[in-house]
Amino acid sequence: MPLTTAQWHMTTISLSQEAINFPLRWGLPHVNDTREEANCQEVGKLNSSLRCEFIRNTSDCSNNNGYVDYLDGAFCSFPPPLLPMAIFLYALWLLYLFIILAVTAEKFFCPNLSAISRTLRLSHNVAGVTFLAFGNGAPDVFSAVAAFSDSRTAGLAIGALFGAGVFVTTVVAGGIALVKPFTAASRPFLRDIVFYMVAIFLTFYVLYRGYVSLPDVLVYLLLYFAYVLVVVLSTWVYRRMRHQLSSGPILDEPELLTDTEEDSIPTPHGSEYGDEYRPLLPLQHTTWQIMWHGINPVDARKWRQKRWPWKILKLFKVPIEILLLLCVPVVDPDREDRNWQRPLNCLHVITSPLLCLLCLQSGTYASYLIQGVLPVWGVFLLIGIPLSLIIFFTTKNGEPPKYHCIFSFMGFITSALWISTAATEIVNLLRTFGVVFCLSNTVLGLTLLAWGNSIGDFVSDLTLARQGYPRMAFSACFGGIIFNVLIGVGLGCLLQMGRSNTELQLEAQSLLVWVLAGGLGVSLVFSLIAVPLQCFHLRRGYGIALLFLYVLFLVVALLTEFGIIKLENS
Repeated sequence: MPLTTAQWHMTTISLSQEAINFPLRWGLPHVNDTREEANCQEVGKLNSSLRCEFIRNTSDCSNNNGYVDYLDGAFCSFPPPLLPMAIFLYALWLLYLFIILAVTAEKFFCPNLSAISRTLRLSHNVAGVTFLAFGNGAPDVFSAVAAFSDSRTAGLAIGALFGAGVFVTTVVAGGIALVKPFTAASRPFLRDIVFYMVAIFLTFYVLYRGYVSLPDVLVYLLLYFAYVLVVVLSTWVYRRMRHQLSSGPILDEPELLTDTEEDSIPTPHGSEYGDEYRPLLPLQHTTWQIMWHGINPVDARKWRQKRWPWKILKLFKVPIEILLLLCVPVVDPDREDRNWQRPLNCLHVITSPLLCLLCLQSGTYASYLIQGVLPVWGVFLLIGIPLSLIIFFTTKNGEPPKYHCIFSFMGFITSALWISTAATEIVNLLRTFGVVFCLSNTVLGLTLLAWGNSIGDFVSDLTLARQGYPRMAFSACFGGIIFNVLIGVGLGCLLQMGRSNTELQLEAQSLLVWVLAGGLGVSLVFSLIAVPLQCFHLRRGYGIALLFLYVLFLVVALLTEFGIIKLENS
């Protein structure tokens, strides 16, 4: 029965009163605009008995992606007195997720990228600024894409990209100068730092404006392609000049390493023990022995030689390594058999597509029914099992097939989706920490996420410096993060725009974001001025100054986060 005019007005008044009383029901301060959604961080102001209901009924606390609802687990699965235990377990899981990122990138993602670059016959320069940069920056890029997928966590992406930039250009670069004083390559340094400053200025402009448009995204991507083009052209010009002056002395040091220097660098695919342990005659393994060696991540000889800290860390890595060895193929161009493992590679034809399917939209696509009868994962099995049997019976153990390079593309896609999945879980966990401790996403990005994603760069670059390659390590500090910013922001925003939406709104940025951008700008300007003034001879004083800049930046950022430093009108 249709409502009368009087009943309609009474219903409208009742609904309006209910909307007004909504904040009071949760114990939240009354707001003038009743249409404004409650902030998830307001849960800390409630009585412990009301927090679970608030989390489950507030849209800002909902988790649209990821496998685990960490907020619901912290406030609903654990009793209020055990909340510290939940946070402790989450912290351990966060640490393990960073280990997963490192293992996947180092042992599966990067080797397959190297194999793809060799298959496509790319030069060292092009491979270095494209595939190698993608391999080194995979955690940063995928974390940025995952964070940009939700406007509530976009601050994580900005904080992580800027925070990692400050960390790498100060702590890592300063550590290299402290470990091994050296003479920097002038042209690559000036080229990289100028491009990086342009990328940061573009990001600063986007933050100031408050939204990202499609032309902005195209500028990000085109700027990176321009950087690749400049690298290739400058190397071609340098090689041509060196060829013309080959009869005379060359005063400037080469931008790239010579062939002998490149050969002297230890590669991750080379033999770890030299020719001493190589068998005189090739060993013929059975199919089951090949399968066992393929899924066994522990080398008995290496296990006996290592110390107990390495062994403990290895025990944590073993479960994830076994899972990835069963699902992700790895092609190694440096080995004679290109890492062809017939039974394991045939199994990869089945497991690799299934893992990709489980990584898409947190596995929701896998459960879809075709015609209401057959699930999608069943279709993958029906296709994968016969194809695997065909490959098994048409190949031999010691002879890789001609199409073996296809497995590198399969391994690249699978490991990339796996890294993206782990990055999404990291973003969700950090957002949970922000809600529990009332911290902004920006400060979590510039600390935990930036440190976790940059620790690999810190270890690898300092190791290169100790081994006598400080120029290479120093160039990686400025060259790698250009890819992270331009592709991380550009690709992350582009994937969220869709067909109809050509703009991506950003949340109102706090003073902390401008402190973060200013800190990165100060570090870049300092290096741009200090390095040429030293005639590119970087000494320990330069490294100490960079470390002091990072400590000062971190102190100012934390004081800003906790409200000690604030604007007068705020």
